[in-house]
Amino acid sequence: MNKQNHLYGHLASAFSIFVWGTTFISTKVLLRSFTPLEILVFRFIIGYAALWLAYPHFMKTKSLKEESLFACAGICGVTLYFLMENFALTMTLTSNVSTIIAAAPFITALFDWFFLKGKRPGIRFMAGFITAIVGIGLISFQGNSTLELNPKGDLLALFAAITWAAYSVFTKKIGEYGHGTVETTRRIFFYGLLFMIPVLTVLPIRLELHRFSNVANLLNILFLGLGASALCFATWNFGVKVLGTVKTSIYIYAVPVITVITSMIFLKETLSLQSFFGILLTLAGLMLSESKIKKQAET
Repeated sequence: MNKQNHLYGHLASAFSIFVWGTTFISTKVLLRSFTPLEILVFRFIIGYAALWLAYPHFMKTKSLKEESLFACAGICGVTLYFLMENFALTMTLTSNVSTIIAAAPFITALFDWFFLKGKRPGIRFMAGFITAIVGIGLISFQGNSTLELNPKGDLLALFAAITWAAYSVFTKKIGEYGHGTVETTRRIFFYGLLFMIPVLTVLPIRLELHRFSNVANLLNILFLGLGASALCFATWNFGVKVLGTVKTSIYIYAVPVITVITSMIFLKETLSLQSFFGILLTLAGLMLSESKIKKQAET
């Protein structure tokens, strides 16, 4: 593999995770005026429109199988993932959701092994996964947040992690067709929005566009639509295309770390000793898992 492309893949994946780790601030602001479903729909409509403006050319697929991969990626990575994550947050503790979602890299590695004939997760990968989960647990479960099982919400969070792993597999397969990243992401967004329509018939959203006259609402929804959706999904898909599903997914471990750091910067929250050790363990787990992948790539 071209070393320069390899570097760009890592930078693109790290950038996506950095932005996604900060989105909770924008979401927290928007939840004052919007429902979780409204935020989801508006951000992906904005993202879809932005991708058309960035590359206003229609993409042609060559077969029904190829088109079905886009449909599967859309329903898994956009519709199901975000809906299940959002509903999980209403049924269980945020700390439960963040820790369970962090299992996505492990599930992705299993899917890569089973469905893409990739490497079987080795001892160092497993050690890295366990270390990262312990670190994320330290970050998530502290203060007034205690471990409390909520079966429905926790299962939804687990299913969300599974759908993200499936999304990674589908985007890897899509990458083999050689389409541009912007075109690929736009087609995935199209299906993601399409599969939201049945949900909207049950849980309708309010248009009430006057809410965007509030500068804070407008800037935050634009950040989620243009940055966290259009740009970051494109850079993430590029990372998957260049690095593969497993290498890219490992960066998910860093999301809670970025969330803690941005909370300190923007919300003036203090860094507890427990969070500090959690950050160290999470980063150690990321590097441990990544070192195994690198070793396998060199053999």
